[in-house]
Amino acid sequence: MRFKKRDDGPQGMRVEVRDNDITKALRKFKKKLADDGLLQELRKREYYESKGTKRRKAKEAAIRRYKRLRAKQADV
Repeated sequence: MRFKKRDDGPQGMRVEVRDNDITKALRKFKKKLADDGLLQELRKREYYESKGTKRRKAKEAAIRRYKRLRAKQADV
């Protein structure tokens, strides 16, 4: 039995360039990358981090979020 090869085209992100406006397409592409979190993931994987370091950074980030939330609620 032969299986039919499925070709859905190229995988990944695509941005259409209209009217040769590269700057607008580049802005859209950067926005898509930021929303996807791809660059953050690459930066995070650039160097090895131990479990303890990851845990410590996560805790510090949670504390920052909490303090920011409390400050925002105090202003209201």
